[in-house]
Amino acid sequence: MQTLAELLQASAALHSHLCPRQVLGVRMGLLAGRLLELELPRTDKRLLAIIETDGCAADGITVATGCRIGKRTMRFEDRGKVAATFVDTHTERAVRIAPRSESRALAQEYAPDAANHWQAQLAAYQEIPNPLLFVWQPVALTTAVQTLVGAEGVRVQCDVCGEEIINGRQVAHQDRIVCRSCAGDVYYLALPAVTLSPTPGTTI
Repeated sequence: MQTLAELLQASAALHSHLCPRQVLGVRMGLLAGRLLELELPRTDKRLLAIIETDGCAADGITVATGCRIGKRTMRFEDRGKVAATFVDTHTERAVRIAPRSESRALAQEYAPDAANHWQAQLAAYQEIPNPLLFVWQPVALTTAVQTLVGAEGVRVQCDVCGEEIINGRQVAHQDRIVCRSCAGDVYYLALPAVTLSPTPGTTI
């Protein structure tokens, strides 16, 4: 198992620098491994991390746990919180971990000689004991693990737009099998098509 220092170095390399939230992310991941009794980082798909914000903490969690978006072992639920739920997909045990609200103030006590608040957090978050730094609790997911993970290898075509839908994300809508967008769950509005002029030496 890698040390905290090694994981922080890996996170800094991934993120191009080291910041306090990366430290939190690494330590949250390590704590999840202890609470769920799993060896980390994982190379399989047993651990699922559901992160509640993007950015720095996500990189720390990735390095500590091995969970990644591209590996389909990390999901993003945008809640604007530096928090994450970690799920053992074999047992369906899950734990949610978040920094304590007083962690910022506590950082000043652990690093009183730091040049500023940011430096204090960077140093202190590496030293503060887990019970003082984090709050955690067992949780039960409102969506079944298998539904979250999806059905790998399943491919269907949307009856409306014709685009391929993978991982079992299709829905039934008005007696059709459609993608979520064609069912009305959209995050974009279509605008006039963009055309490109041919460029010599390219495939476009």
